[in-house]
Amino acid sequence: MRVGVLTGGGDCPGLNAVIRAVVRRGVDEYGYDFVGFRDGWRGPLENVTCELGIRQVRGILPRGGTILGSSRTNPFKVDNGVEMITDNLVANGVDALVAIGGEDTLGVATKLADRGVNVVGVPKTIDNDLGGTDFTFGFDTAVNIATEAIDRLHTTAESHHRVLVVEVMGRHAGWIALHSGLAGGANIILIPEQPFDIDHVCTLVERRFQLQYAPIIVVAEGAVPAAGTMQTVDGELDAFGHVRLGGIGDRLAREIEARTGKEARTVVLGHTQRGGTPTAFDRWLATRFGLHAIQAVHDGDFGTMVALRGTDIVRVPLIEGTGELKTVDPAQYSEAEVLFG
Repeated sequence: MRVGVLTGGGDCPGLNAVIRAVVRRGVDEYGYDFVGFRDGWRGPLENVTCELGIRQVRGILPRGGTILGSSRTNPFKVDNGVEMITDNLVANGVDALVAIGGEDTLGVATKLADRGVNVVGVPKTIDNDLGGTDFTFGFDTAVNIATEAIDRLHTTAESHHRVLVVEVMGRHAGWIALHSGLAGGANIILIPEQPFDIDHVCTLVERRFQLQYAPIIVVAEGAVPAAGTMQTVDGELDAFGHVRLGGIGDRLAREIEARTGKEARTVVLGHTQRGGTPTAFDRWLATRFGLHAIQAVHDGDFGTMVALRGTDIVRVPLIEGTGELKTVDPAQYSEAEVLFG
């Protein structure tokens, strides 16, 4: 059997660990051949391939990013895109495809599976917002990076008696903000699931200064103010129709400074959260996902996605990963609110 592998969407710590596990087990245990498709769905769409075997995956376990490259190419936005992909899979002798990605990448995989393509999905997103799985690899690394940054910013905030706003990733879900904010001792955490009242935020800021401490605010990039409380800015759309986010931290800092008179600065962690070496947990999870994904291929269990449930790796229909995003439970956010101010 010849198996294609691709990685789509934003790069993520642990992607190379998945690729390595898929290839190592596929070659050593089943004798499969592999072909790598470059840059997400652009690879099978434009027939851009690379050699993928044991030699290519040696030493990549601790490396961040993806040796296959990535992109946000959406073949359903290209005329005859699906036909081009299926034709190129046949031309390369590909019997099955392992697609590693998030909501958009697996959304395409789901549609292709419905059209008869033999595909198995591996969930990937640092946002941890994919349904069907308890955790996705990359999330733990992102939380650890954000937590370390928050730890370091506490001393600067105290030394200069200023508000520090830390903007972290999280388009639709505030998992990174919630976990890193709690772990880093943030005084306010703002997430997309809970529109914030800027007046209440400023009240918490002033209360913090009254206690002779400087506040740290962690805000997810997708956080939004309650209607009518603060002006928002619309952004451009990508190929999947998502707004290019970023900037809420700066707008929040300006509002706080204007309303309270306290100096406020913003630190945008941006792509540092998803770059570099994956944590031990993410290497463990990504490796297990890869091992189970190629097992699903061997079993002919296509149209499925591997997922973490407790400590077990299970298979679920692809649609479970993309049908509904996993967002922060209000009860979990309420736990954190006890520590605000």
